[in-house]
Amino acid sequence: MSLPPPPVLEHCYRHPDRETGRRCTRCGKPACGECLVQVAVGSNCLDCVKAARPDVKTRAKFWNARQPTLVTYSLIAINAAIYVWTMASNRNEVDLALYKPSLHAGEYYRLISSGFLHFGLFHIGMNMLLLFQLGQLLEPAIGRVRFGLLYFASLLGGSLGALILSPLAVTGGASGAVFGLMAAAAIGMHRRGVNIFRTGIGTLLVLNLVITFTIPGISVGGHVGGAIAGAICGFVILAPRHAALPAWASYATPIAIVVVSVMASVAIAG
Repeated sequence: MSLPPPPVLEHCYRHPDRETGRRCTRCGKPACGECLVQVAVGSNCLDCVKAARPDVKTRAKFWNARQPTLVTYSLIAINAAIYVWTMASNRNEVDLALYKPSLHAGEYYRLISSGFLHFGLFHIGMNMLLLFQLGQLLEPAIGRVRFGLLYFASLLGGSLGALILSPLAVTGGASGAVFGLMAAAAIGMHRRGVNIFRTGIGTLLVLNLVITFTIPGISVGGHVGGAIAGAICGFVILAPRHAALPAWASYATPIAIVVVSVMASVAIAG
């Protein structure tokens, strides 16, 4: 009796010298274990895995959707980078600080640069911790664009407040912007009927205001100006549904505060 012929093994489509008894469950091509990738159902060859991968635009869209606090992290990174740069380069911090005589000389960039300048590790550490915590609360709720507008409206409101109360002081720090975020969160929660002192936001805001008015060397105008700007923005942006304003108002309000703050600061600088 003759025996049946032995099975003929095929060769891997990428390695012709390798015999294999396996195939891609998607396209059917023979492939060795090195050229197959385990998927949800079966194994796919490398070509099918590549073909099934989303394009760059789709991958970027998915990545973007998984970053709910991208603006917060970006602001922290910018603050940290400027702090490291000023420390490593021995650059005079006064070159970026808010100072009325410098504004009078036309250095209006200081209205913003001062909000990213910090005097010491503790200074930047506390501000970035608060920015991180408030960013986790606010940015996913109101979106990146409005969160960014709220931040810079508060920053420039703080610059205006510092110029009003202490024009000849050398001022710097993200405190004005952070106070604005705190005030916006407090106003938003209050308008929704939430007791802010049960959430920690109220206690945090009051504690920081007490520190502002009791410890010397802190920019009272910067903190109060940022808080006022943030409170106005929060009243509109975080309005409850039953009292919601038109969508455009949540963008127009912080933009208007930015414009008014810059114009008023330029007028004060003379």
